[in-house]
Amino acid sequence: MDRRLFVTVAAAGSLLAVTGCTTTPDAPTDKATKRREIDAASDAALTRLAQTVPDSRNLAARSRGILVFPNVLAGGFVVGGEYGDGVLRVQGRSAGYYRTLAGTLGFQIGGQSKAIIMMFMTPEALEKFRSSEGWSVGGDASVAVAKIGANGEIDTTTASQSVVAFVMTNAGLMANLNLQGSKITKLDL
Repeated sequence: MDRRLFVTVAAAGSLLAVTGCTTTPDAPTDKATKRREIDAASDAALTRLAQTVPDSRNLAARSRGILVFPNVLAGGFVVGGEYGDGVLRVQGRSAGYYRTLAGTLGFQIGGQSKAIIMMFMTPEALEKFRSSEGWSVGGDASVAVAKIGANGEIDTTTASQSVVAFVMTNAGLMANLNLQGSKITKLDL
């Protein structure tokens, strides 16, 4: 078994163990409730980002779209994975709901929750994301994790990228994080 297949199978197994499994189809009211929950959590994550990194407001205002995953759960024991549901906001309105999945391999134990916010800075980057069946960080687009200076401002090199990401835990903004391999797919909500 090659390494990619092993990581994919292991991550899927870890995610199923974490999330449980159901065969009951979602009722329309369940979908509406899920959308409201994602929207409310996304609003809170964006507010927290603006409070943590005031300069992110300027970047958000210039962006063509913002993809917010307010609660990405990560966990594992040697082999791990992470997943979370989120919303794409275009011109301040919800324009679709998405899921992120990623697998990891290496020494790790435990779990954590984080928020991932990706800002599409060009119309081309946003269109490529919206028109894809499944979008992967590093494969379909390069995503720059924001670098914040001591003065709280976003590094100008980072701000000039076509997709800029912020990752926050309860402890605050995370730096030097790699989102490579994260797969994002559209949800039927």
